[in-house]
Amino acid sequence: MLTNTGKSALLLGGTGAVGKHLLATLLASPDWTRVGEYGRRVTTWSDSTPPPPKLEQKVIDFEDVEGLRAGMRPGRWDVVFVALGTTKASAGGAAQFERIDREYVVRACEAAKSDDPGYEQRVVYVSAANANATSPLLYAKSKGLTELALARLGYADTIIFRPAFLRGADRPDRRIAESVIGFVSSVVAHVSPHVEIEVSLLAKAMAKAGALGSSHIPPDVGATKVDAGQDTWFTVLSNNAAALLGHK
Repeated sequence: MLTNTGKSALLLGGTGAVGKHLLATLLASPDWTRVGEYGRRVTTWSDSTPPPPKLEQKVIDFEDVEGLRAGMRPGRWDVVFVALGTTKASAGGAAQFERIDREYVVRACEAAKSDDPGYEQRVVYVSAANANATSPLLYAKSKGLTELALARLGYADTIIFRPAFLRGADRPDRRIAESVIGFVSSVVAHVSPHVEIEVSLLAKAMAKAGALGSSHIPPDVGATKVDAGQDTWFTVLSNNAAALLGHK
């Protein structure tokens, strides 16, 4: 489906549930000749399994705005993938959750955007199925506001994934509620394709979307265009659309 694009990819949040699968996908694909993994933490390698030559890793401080810009902008990244996120419980409260889940994401993507007006870049962000900027729910609202903020940064193309339950996500702090939801979704998934997605399949879909761009995503996938206001738009792939693209 894809040809070698020779693109560069920057991944923010490469150690999380989605990020680790996305990093492996990007590194294994010939479509990406240079891959950057930037974050508060980065993947560790061993002497027996050294990092691939095309991988560039950097620990960054999201609180240091000037340092963030200085460390990211020179990279000239064709596609910025964002798998950075947290939960209210992990963050330690609502305010810190929004700081990490939204402010860090937008700040980093703004820093990664080139000053060259002739250089077209793309941003691909993994959001959530219930993302809604006007939602009374903290998590859904944060994701929705992040989507709008990213679309308004001035990237040539903004692609948003809204997955449902992530099947096969490896979280060290896996909660009992997630286990229950996972069991229920696995049962319902036999009837509906909208309730869950294998995290490895989501990663494949994100990598493909990043290489293809909104205008070249196959129509039968069912991606939709959303008005973000201020004369900006972004492309949304639902859980089902992500699964369809991932299988192509």
